[in-house]
Amino acid sequence: MRVFLTGATGFIGSRIVPELLAAGHRVLGLTRSDDGARALAAAGAEAHHGTLEDLDSLRAGAAKTDAVIHTAFDHDFANFLANCEKDRRAIGALGEALQGSDRPLLITSGTGMGDPGDGGLATEDVFNTAHPNPRIASELAGNALRDAGLDVRVIRLPQVHDEFKQGLISPYLEITREQGVAAYVGDGANRWPAAHVLDVARLYVRALDRGSRDARYHAVAEEGVSARAIAEIIATGLGVAAVSMSPEEAATHFGWFAMFAGLDMSASSTWTRAQLSWEPTGPELLTDLRRMDYGVRATVG
Repeated sequence: MRVFLTGATGFIGSRIVPELLAAGHRVLGLTRSDDGARALAAAGAEAHHGTLEDLDSLRAGAAKTDAVIHTAFDHDFANFLANCEKDRRAIGALGEALQGSDRPLLITSGTGMGDPGDGGLATEDVFNTAHPNPRIASELAGNALRDAGLDVRVIRLPQVHDEFKQGLISPYLEITREQGVAAYVGDGANRWPAAHVLDVARLYVRALDRGSRDARYHAVAEEGVSARAIAEIIATGLGVAAVSMSPEEAATHFGWFAMFAGLDMSASSTWTRAQLSWEPTGPELLTDLRRMDYGVRATVG
């Protein structure tokens, strides 16, 4: 298949490109820059110039391919709500180009959307429409396209990591640098799921090649890593103290990040693994946090 990949030069998308090519697909990658186009050409992919804001460019890319994988997202978390709405519009535009066909559209969401609301693990068969995470807009957009007859598949992401980036933990690390302490809420027992970026890239391609329409997949290697364990390793890496804060203190300390800091986001991937024969093999989150160079600042995108 010829696959339109948004976010093709990003943290996850750039790892999906070689996986798609190795599986025999051709890749048309969305990029906003000439540098991105050169990187795609060097990787063996074709470039399609456009942006998330330019909905016509998204429609054009989707219209001339056999499938779409949408990983692009604006990770300016200070404007998270607006960026979730931008993603909703982007998904709608991609869907418009696929109307009347059976071409699959893989969109991206977060594992929190599978939170059953009873303290249990998030699972693939749950869509919690009351979840407070604004990223719910992505799945609501996908549901609308499903209702219109499209083949929509959702990849729900945990904290996706390597030795340079770790999802929400990357902005947490920058807040720690600024505040001078690695904080966690209460006893820090709340947990975040995780997976190595290379395992996540493989899952996208498996979901394309072996997945089912209307399915939701969890890219989860570790069901949950405690916030305190994360804070303590980062504290060691930066040479600061790891400290407990009350929810009220955390609201002031973390700013916009406070909405995530105390959440328990543990999630299962049992169903995903069985359906797609996907078995993560990459390093664990805490391993990558121990190995990273704390003298180098990663971009939080």
